[in-house]
Amino acid sequence: MILETFPVGPLACNCTIVGDETTGEAMVVDPGDNILYIVARLEKLGLTLKQIAVTHAHIDHVGGAVQLKRATGAPIFFNQNDLPLLKMMDMQAGWLGIETPEVAPPDESAEDHMVVGLAAYPATVLHTPGHTQGSICLHFAAQRLLLAGDTLFAGSIGRTDLPGGDGHQILRSLHDRVLTLEDQTRVIPGHGPETTIGEERATNPFLRD
Repeated sequence: MILETFPVGPLACNCTIVGDETTGEAMVVDPGDNILYIVARLEKLGLTLKQIAVTHAHIDHVGGAVQLKRATGAPIFFNQNDLPLLKMMDMQAGWLGIETPEVAPPDESAEDHMVVGLAAYPATVLHTPGHTQGSICLHFAAQRLLLAGDTLFAGSIGRTDLPGGDGHQILRSLHDRVLTLEDQTRVIPGHGPETTIGEERATNPFLRD
């Protein structure tokens, strides 16, 4: 597996490229900004983009998805429960003082238990509402890898004070869906450093009883 994660945009959203060395196919998760750089990395790695996945529809995660689709032809997947956030993109851009990006509904809604990703590296969608109503995580079970979006961070969890957020809901999502994964599972969050499920289970103050 080719796996590259790098920060994009003013909020340093973690964008991830997942690639198959054998087929040369790739998916990109959370292309919030810096699309020219993402396209350049795909070209450098010799990868053809087949899928764009967005963990939730906040501007820093979804802002570049349409531009990346236009550049590559790859379809966009995110959960339809975040469609109301697309209608607030002007407001979201205003919070950051940036230009409003072009956004569009997903080509297909990323529903709970749906399998996305590449043939050799499939990922199961875990619907984890709370940060937003459409928040998802992507679980690559064979690789013990979770792309957690803004549901779980190293030492913290996603904020719930923005539109669509719900504090009780995110804790249910974390306990019922995320903490059921193996302790060895590597977690790439939507911002900041990597962690593991075991580390967060043991030390994250939001997850301790």
